[in-house]
Amino acid sequence: MNLSKENLAAVKTAGVIKPDAGIFTLPEKVLQFGTGVLLRGLPDYFIDKANRQGLFNGRVVVVKSTESGDAGAFDRQDGLYTLCVRGIEEGKKVEENIICSAISRVLSAKNQWDDILSLASRPEMQIIVSNTTEVGIQLVEEEVLGRVPASFPGKLLAFLYGRYTAFDGSAESGMVIIPTELIVDNGKKLLGIVKQLAAFNKLDDEFVEWVDQHCRFCSSLVDRIVPGKPDAATLAKLTQELGYTDDLLAISEVYRLWAIEGDEKVKSVLSFASADAGVIIAPDIEIYRELKLRLLNGTHTLSCGLAVLAGFPTVKSAMDDAAFSAFVADLMLKEIAPNIPYELPLAEARDFGLKVLDRFRNPHIQHQWISITMQYSSKIKMRVVPVLLHKYHEEPLAHVVLGFAAYLLFMKGASGPVTDDKAAYFSELWKQEPDVVVTTALKDQGLWGADLTEIPGFEGAVRKSLDTLINKGATTALAQLANK
Repeated sequence: MNLSKENLAAVKTAGVIKPDAGIFTLPEKVLQFGTGVLLRGLPDYFIDKANRQGLFNGRVVVVKSTESGDAGAFDRQDGLYTLCVRGIEEGKKVEENIICSAISRVLSAKNQWDDILSLASRPEMQIIVSNTTEVGIQLVEEEVLGRVPASFPGKLLAFLYGRYTAFDGSAESGMVIIPTELIVDNGKKLLGIVKQLAAFNKLDDEFVEWVDQHCRFCSSLVDRIVPGKPDAATLAKLTQELGYTDDLLAISEVYRLWAIEGDEKVKSVLSFASADAGVIIAPDIEIYRELKLRLLNGTHTLSCGLAVLAGFPTVKSAMDDAAFSAFVADLMLKEIAPNIPYELPLAEARDFGLKVLDRFRNPHIQHQWISITMQYSSKIKMRVVPVLLHKYHEEPLAHVVLGFAAYLLFMKGASGPVTDDKAAYFSELWKQEPDVVVTTALKDQGLWGADLTEIPGFEGAVRKSLDTLINKGATTALAQLANK
C-alpha cells in the first residue's frame, strides 16, 4: 500500500501520527522554494505540528526550481510524507513516526510558472521560505518579467512584483520572507540582491519602497540533521513496521532549531512558532548562528573530506572509531570553540559542542559524509575561514590544518564525486605538484576573501599534512595527530 490521501484510513499502525481530514481544506499560506529534506524536516515539520494543534491553519506550496530529482512522488502521495524522528531528548528515547501534511502541492518553475505567479494575488499567501543551497542566493543580472527567471532571487522578485501589482502596493499585502540558506545575514543579503535586481529591471521606485517598508526579509538559522531517505535495509524495516510504502520517507534527529530574526509583527504572521519551542523569533539571533555555524557545520566541513579519505561512509560510523571520534571532539572543543568570532562564554560554546557530539553519535541517523561535501569550497569559506582569521596563534590549529589538507586532496576528485562550483578550478590546479596546489589555493583571495598564506605557519602545516595524507593515508595522519 502506497502512502496517499486516499489510503490514510487504511494506515492502522499504532503510534503513527496521521493528519485529520480537515487539514486538507486549509488555505495555502506559504510559498516554499525547495523540495529538500531539510525544509521538509524542519520548517514544514513545524507548520504541520502547528496545523495539528489548530495554531497556524495553513499549508505550503512548494516550488521546484531545478530539473534534477523527481517531484512525481509528491503528486502520487498528495504531498504527504513520513518523518521518522529518532534520538534522545532530555535523557529519554524518542521514536516518532509522523505523516506530515503541510505540503499541499509541488509546482515546477519551468512548466508551471504562471500558476506560481497566480499565487501572488491571494491575500492569505503571506510567507516565503527558501533553501536553495549556499550558492542559490547570488545576483544574476537578468530580466524577470515575462519569462521564468533563472535565479532564485529573480523568481522571488518576479513574485513580489506580481503581488505588489495585484494589491496596488497596500501595506497589508507585504510578505515575510525567510531564507534558510547557511549564509551569514541571509535575509539582509537576499534583500540587497532583490533591490539590485529591481534596479537592473528598472522597476518603479514605489515598488522598491513597498519592499522596504512592508516586506520583512528575516535572517534565519536552521539546525536539524535530516539525512533524508535511509539506506535500503533501514527503509525495508521501516516500511514493514509502518505498513505502507513511502517514496519520500525521511529520518531526522530529535533536536530542532529554527531561529528567525524578527519583531512582534513577524511573530503574528508566523503563528506556527507557538507550537514548538524549537522555533525562536528574536531581534538578534547571532549567538545561535555562530554556535551552529562553527561547532556543528564547521566541524562537519572540516571532517567530511578526511572521513571519506579514511573510508567512513557515515557520521555515525566515523564516531564509532576511537581515533576519528577523538579528532572530531578535539577539533570542536579545543580548536573551534575557543576561536568562534563572537563574544560568548567558552563554557557555553563547549556545552553546545557536547550536545552536538551526542547528536553525531545518534545511532538512528545515517548521515552520509559525501553529502556534506556538496559545495565544499563555499562551506570552507563561510564556516572555517573566519575561525582561522579570528586571532593570532603561535602554532597552527593542528586539527583544522588536517581537515583543510583533506579538503584539498578530496577536491582532486580521486576519492569520490566532487559536487562543487570550484571542481573545474581544482581539477586544473591538481595538474601541478602538491606544494604548488597548497600555495596557489591558499593565496587565492577569490576563494577565501583573504590570503591564507599570511596566517603564521598555516601554509607549511597544510603542506606537511597533505604530504602525509597522500603518502601514508588518512588513518596514519589521524594516528600521528593523536600521538601529538
